[in-house]
Amino acid sequence: MLENTGNHPKIKFGKTGVLIINLGTPDGTDFWSIRRYLKEFLSDRRVIDINRYLWWLILNLIILTFRPKKTGKAYKEIWNYDKNESPLKTYTRSQAQLLSERFNDTIIDWAMRYGNPSISDRLKSMREKGVDRLLILPLYPQYAAATTATVNDKVFAELSKMRWQPAIRTLPPFYDNNEYIDKLNKSINQHLGTLKWEPDRILTSYHGLPRRYLDLGDPYHCHCHKTTRLLKEMNKKYSEKIILSFQSRFGREEWLKPYTEETVIGLANDGVKKLAILSPAFFSDCVETLEELNIGIQEVFMENGGEEFTLIPCLNDSKDGIDLLEYLITVSYTHLTLPTNREV
Repeated sequence: MLENTGNHPKIKFGKTGVLIINLGTPDGTDFWSIRRYLKEFLSDRRVIDINRYLWWLILNLIILTFRPKKTGKAYKEIWNYDKNESPLKTYTRSQAQLLSERFNDTIIDWAMRYGNPSISDRLKSMREKGVDRLLILPLYPQYAAATTATVNDKVFAELSKMRWQPAIRTLPPFYDNNEYIDKLNKSINQHLGTLKWEPDRILTSYHGLPRRYLDLGDPYHCHCHKTTRLLKEMNKKYSEKIILSFQSRFGREEWLKPYTEETVIGLANDGVKKLAILSPAFFSDCVETLEELNIGIQEVFMENGGEEFTLIPCLNDSKDGIDLLEYLITVSYTHLTLPTNREV
């Protein structure tokens, strides 16, 4: 413990913490809540890096005028009305609560990169509780500058405001970790085992990025391909049926290919009647899985001749999902603690 000099203010310390961080969510489905969320998200230079002044005009005069209505409609389709929040917020809170039950001596909290609860508020709260060793856990299996890096940017920016910073470790990407691949594999087998039909194809649909980001050195594209390859190697039963695509294209710029919508149309036109989709880049179900895939892409598939469609749920707050998070935290935990004779 600190030497008692008699003149140091009382400050809590000696606690280890874990901060789980996911992308973000609006506070509501109304126009202004959606607009506020989109403005924070789309103002991030890690997400959109075109000419700053040109983008300001496009964002504020066009996108934030028309996009909130469309996005709000999508959120209304999947909103958790019981808790008046998005499913992503529900799952992330639950993950933190369930993990807290497994780590009794660790302060585990959660935050969103965009929206609430904010990273700033949660870091302040954890520091006030005495956290001076902190694991940052971005819930992104595959690394991208627009996801993992921007989380780290925000964390480090907030730390720069602190007089006494906690020691920090950030979780590395786990796209090729055996435990992660195993949990994905189990989720496929368990879900498909509940169906009365067998899929002709299993599509691993990842969130897309501009192709230019790959050319600039972002490893996300390679991480996604390796995840799918390892999944195919592990799942002997469905190996030949598993393919890959990228979804959520935004704007006119070329993004990573193949595009999910075009892939699904092509599959249907080629005679594929039964399709299963999973989203390995999302640890928790959100608007991109529940609305974009399970509603939008399902409609596209059916309109082009498909007959059966299923969305394989993300790991969410399932036992396997929490087991995986516990494993990732435990592996990283040893690097947060050094031998000491202080009282904690």
